[in-house]
Amino acid sequence: MVIVKPETLIGWHRKGFKLFWKWKSQAGRPRIPENIRKLILQMAQENPTWGQARVAAELSLKLDIHVSPRTVRAYWPPEPERRGNRRTSSQNWRTFVRNHAQSIVACDFLVVVTARFRTLYVFLLMEVGTRRVAHCNITVHPTAAWTLLQLREAIPSDHSNRFLIRDRDSIFSAELDQQLKAFGLRVLRTPVRAPRANAYCQRLVGSVRRECLDFTIPLGEKHLRRILAEWVTHYNQGRPHLSLGVGIPEPAGVFLPVQAHDRHSFAQDCKVAARAVLGGLHHEYRWERIAA
Repeated sequence: MVIVKPETLIGWHRKGFKLFWKWKSQAGRPRIPENIRKLILQMAQENPTWGQARVAAELSLKLDIHVSPRTVRAYWPPEPERRGNRRTSSQNWRTFVRNHAQSIVACDFLVVVTARFRTLYVFLLMEVGTRRVAHCNITVHPTAAWTLLQLREAIPSDHSNRFLIRDRDSIFSAELDQQLKAFGLRVLRTPVRAPRANAYCQRLVGSVRRECLDFTIPLGEKHLRRILAEWVTHYNQGRPHLSLGVGIPEPAGVFLPVQAHDRHSFAQDCKVAARAVLGGLHHEYRWERIAA
């Protein structure tokens, strides 16, 4: 005989009961196919406001995949992996920018060093929805008053924009934000040390460097102004953008000859003409009719 306390005996019984049912239910219900499990995970991550019943209804009604909310719960991702630290009812930044892209403009400064090691500041303003460079100007001493003047010159009085994305540079003063508010723009400041919050303008700055400034050395302000003016025209009117579905921000009328037979063959009465940009750094191609 072993003398034990009642609590010890109850604890042994509970452990034994747990082990018994673990052995009893080893077979269990078979797992659903892997592609459906991945689809449940995808739905949960892409729709942070949806619950398990909503995902089950979406699968049943629209995809004819009949699973219960309890089955969905078994493959539900952890909350940090699904939403991070934000509330269920909130909207993430990427979704907000995508939904309001047609009414958002973004701005940023680009630093350029000339051949004589003079520092120049390039102000860039772009329309997020169309990817068009709305304004580009250069200064030696950027100030809030100068920046406000650039915004007033670039944005017409009858504009349809609602938001302006900018970083926390000290050039953007509180007075500037108040003036823009009176102008009908709500200023959205990016978080601290989060350049990706202004990703579209940061991508534009990178394009300026990769496609222009990395191959040229500006001799001075006048030279840089001429280089950027030519590149901005090419960027807006001749450069395809993958984000626009291989489109152009300011599309012009393009002449396309009628292909008689094979779509991979040249038209007999046309030729391909190339126009050099920035001294041959880039080229724009178009069809031209051959003179008779």
